[in-house]
Amino acid sequence: MARRYDSRTTIFSPEGRLYQVEYAMEAIGNAGSAVGILAKDGVVLAAEKRITSKLLDTNAVGVRREKMYKLDGHVACAVAGITADANILINTCRLAAQRYTFAYQEPIPVEQLVRTLCDNKQGYTQYGGLRPFGVSLLYAGWDVTNGFQLYQSDPSGNYGGWKATAIGANSQGAQNILKQDFKDDITLEEATKLIIKVLSKTMDSTTLSPEKIELSTVRRDEANDEVLFHIYEDAELKPLLDAVNDQREKEKEKENES
Repeated sequence: MARRYDSRTTIFSPEGRLYQVEYAMEAIGNAGSAVGILAKDGVVLAAEKRITSKLLDTNAVGVRREKMYKLDGHVACAVAGITADANILINTCRLAAQRYTFAYQEPIPVEQLVRTLCDNKQGYTQYGGLRPFGVSLLYAGWDVTNGFQLYQSDPSGNYGGWKATAIGANSQGAQNILKQDFKDDITLEEATKLIIKVLSKTMDSTTLSPEKIELSTVRRDEANDEVLFHIYEDAELKPLLDAVNDQREKEKEKENES
């Protein structure tokens, strides 16, 4: 039945479904996972890197930063899905942010930036000859009105604010762990440990290494009144991952003993 109605994004099925949009969401479900957690003093993002060949130049553009992008001075994002599609959306976001700053001489509110991009994405589900973007984004940012914020958007143009969420492969399992372990007064340091724990349990890998994970934080420097976006380098990330790997080894030993 689906084959009669999935040739174009503008055709509804008798059940009221847009199959091409659903297929775009399936593409995200097969991509590397990305997780975001909103803490009381910042936002932390983490993502699974799928390109891990030893032959890659890790300092090259598109390899060193596969999943994390800075959109403006106060907003960053993590992506899951088709990276080429993500690049188009990221450029659109950056342009919208700069236009707002040029017009009003202040940073664009985070939700307004997300809504602007989602309006653009929704247009790709409504006009013939276009296909939806096969990518979901997690947005982390801070503004004067709402403080720290975490948003998620999907190919349909829907978006929502979250305390903690996950997209990509095994996202349901990641969300189940977040539901159990997340608490409202979580700090940025605690959120960083939790997000690594979530990835350790959902990734198809026995051990975690800096080559397989990207981690970043958005926090605020009160003294200088500026928002800081920091992507962890390998040397910073390795001790955090080693601690999780050691914990997993201890849990396995306990299981074997019992």
